[in-house]
Amino acid sequence: MNYKNAFVFTEEFRFVRGGFSVENGRFCDVLLEKENAVDLEGAYVIPGLIDVHNHGNSNADFSDGSYEGDVKMARYLASVGVTSFAPATMTLPYAVIAKALEAGLKLQKAPVEGCARLLGVQMEGPFFSEKKKGAQNGEYLRLPDFNAFRKLYDDSEGLISIVDLAPELEGSVEFVEQAKKLCTVSIAHTDSDYEHAKAAIDAGATHLTHLYNAMPPIHHRKPGVIGAASENDAVSAEVICDGIHVHPSSIRMAFRLFGADRMVLISDALRCCGMPDGEYELGGQQVFLADNVARLADGTIAGSATNLYDCMRNAVCFGIPKEDAIRAATWNPARQIHALDRVGAISNGKLADFVICDAELNRKAVYLGGERL
Repeated sequence: MNYKNAFVFTEEFRFVRGGFSVENGRFCDVLLEKENAVDLEGAYVIPGLIDVHNHGNSNADFSDGSYEGDVKMARYLASVGVTSFAPATMTLPYAVIAKALEAGLKLQKAPVEGCARLLGVQMEGPFFSEKKKGAQNGEYLRLPDFNAFRKLYDDSEGLISIVDLAPELEGSVEFVEQAKKLCTVSIAHTDSDYEHAKAAIDAGATHLTHLYNAMPPIHHRKPGVIGAASENDAVSAEVICDGIHVHPSSIRMAFRLFGADRMVLISDALRCCGMPDGEYELGGQQVFLADNVARLADGTIAGSATNLYDCMRNAVCFGIPKEDAIRAATWNPARQIHALDRVGAISNGKLADFVICDAELNRKAVYLGGERL
């Protein structure tokens, strides 16, 4: 299929007027316009979004370990323009995490028509700080254990693409040195000072999970995790852009501090995403959704109830340049889960997952492998 007369978001992170073609589910002849083509009438075309930190939606959670639930999650994500994802586990017993990975691997190996592609998993827990556990279940917190992680990684055939840890915990540096050879290592749910964070980054940690949340704030005498991460160009930072977890000014600050090339927009969405107000579950704990805010019984803000596409549009509303927001929801997350060879850009040879929208990024149509949903 050929398309023409569009503003195509290119690998140079800008919109260029032109066309593109799709053959065998992949992009080709990007920016070339052919006569026998569908006229997109000046619409904007962006890559399908990639959420590398998403727990669930539609009353399904990845940690349920349910293949049917994963399919439900993936179908909803595709419908809103999130065409690939790396769902996140929770701080739970290893056996529960293993069950979730088993179900995820089944979906990855046999993609379902009309569903977002499951490209990896973020293992969020159990190697976290009690002080900054947030909505994680403290009963299951553990010290970094590479052997336990390696078994989960091997049993899931390398499905884990990001593994999280708090760098102040005993054995963290040694864990990072080993785990970085297998996947991206991220700093998360931590009470770390600058020195411990820097040691983990020097050892090979290259990611920061939900910037600002579940970590010490920046202080001029205690720069902490954020200071250590910001000054190392190898480290990218996730940020939840639902308008609740992080103030718009802090979103703008993050993009200035890390630069558009190192920012990753995420949803951190829970099973209550796409659902009405009410009571839900997260990692064995009750979550209450009211007015789009999900909280534990003690009032702690849990994950979000917002999908990544809306988070991207929020970022633009908060003052982030449109091109930077799109990059942070496509190219950058694809790089962090080592999937840039397949997705993340409208580029010859990559999977033809894309969204047709208007200049304000309002969705008009979503395509997976060149097929309209």
